[in-house]
Amino acid sequence: MEMLKNILRNTFSKPVTRLYPFEKREAMAGARGQLDNNADLCTYCSVCEKRCPTGAITVKRKPEKSWTLRPHMCILCGYCIEVCPKKSLGMLKEHRAPSV
Repeated sequence: MEMLKNILRNTFSKPVTRLYPFEKREAMAGARGQLDNNADLCTYCSVCEKRCPTGAITVKRKPEKSWTLRPHMCILCGYCIEVCPKKSLGMLKEHRAPSV
C-alpha cells in the first residue's frame, strides 16, 4: 500500500526537474559565471596578468594593445578583478555557451 500511495502522488504531481534547453534557470546572486573585460576602461597595465594564478590572462601593450583570456584555463577565482586599478574587469552571472 505504501508503494501505491507513492506512485499516485508522483503520477499526479508536477515534475521536480526542468526541461533544460527550453527552461533555463536564473543565475543565483554572487554566481561566478564568466569573466568580462570592458576594453574602454582598460589601461593594459598587466596587473591582472601577473595576479592570475593559472596564467589564463595575456596582456600585450605593443605593437597593438590586446587583452586575451583563455577561458578553459580560468578558474573564476576573481583575483584579477580585485587588483584591477580601473575596475574594467567584472564577473558575469551567465556561463559561457559551449562551443561546438
